[in-house]
Amino acid sequence: MELRQLRYFVAVAEREHISEAAEFLHVAQSAVSRQIANLEEELGTPLFERVGRNVKLTPVGKIFLEHSLTALKAIDFATKQVEEYLDPKKGVIKVGFPTSLASYVLPTVISAFKREYPDVAFQLRQGSYKYLIEAVKNRELNLALLGPIPPKDDSINVNVLFSENMYALLPISHPLHKKETINLTDLRNDDFVMFPEGYILHKVVMDACRSSGFAPKITSVGEDMDALKGLVAAGIGVTLLPESSLYDSTPRLTVKIPIVMPVIRRTVGIIYPTTRELAPSEQIFLSFVSDFFSRLTQFQ
Repeated sequence: MELRQLRYFVAVAEREHISEAAEFLHVAQSAVSRQIANLEEELGTPLFERVGRNVKLTPVGKIFLEHSLTALKAIDFATKQVEEYLDPKKGVIKVGFPTSLASYVLPTVISAFKREYPDVAFQLRQGSYKYLIEAVKNRELNLALLGPIPPKDDSINVNVLFSENMYALLPISHPLHKKETINLTDLRNDDFVMFPEGYILHKVVMDACRSSGFAPKITSVGEDMDALKGLVAAGIGVTLLPESSLYDSTPRLTVKIPIVMPVIRRTVGIIYPTTRELAPSEQIFLSFVSDFFSRLTQFQ
């Protein structure tokens, strides 16, 4: 059985059409038909049945497709590993990140990394807190930036990068907009705009408010930072956001104010699996990120 036969088989299975598969593979249709026939002869069973001008997988073909995809994925991963060991500065790094780190932290660290390793490519995937943890566990991602860091788990490692305070973001028209600091209880009668339930920052804010003796009155929700900032700017309500999400600038028609009672902090880290070795380029990035934030912390 040849690797080429598996690739031809998968191409036909995904398109259910031999000529379309041949066009995708940039080979003659007869070559695809011949390799499929050879594969079926070797296995001793048909993998496809004809339906008009198309082809459909047989029950055995469906089983074989599932295992073929797994085998090809493993071979492609192994090839990538070998290529990166030969030249780790030309790898491709898949990194997951949440919306709360998208505006400042992620672009800052990647732009700094690219200055030193310009030939490394990135595939970036934004996702929810729970998704990113599961994606690292199930091999969809090997690295993910996350805040706050997750609870202890035997299947993932955590490198702590930095800790930051949560700030209140208020409309410019708010009675407290000229205050240098506030207590969280100062906002107990305000309308809140927040991430939807299930988002980790929703839980952070809810826990902080409850620990201060009140439940926030949520009037609107937004699924990303820009949406929440826009709602505050429109005067719909107040919100609490991580300090790093406000580094570049405070949105127009809003003010950011430190909260001194209680101090609400979150710890940001990078997670990676304990169950498999990182590719060389990923190891370089992990080390770079840890050193990058260590240097920043020393000068703060």
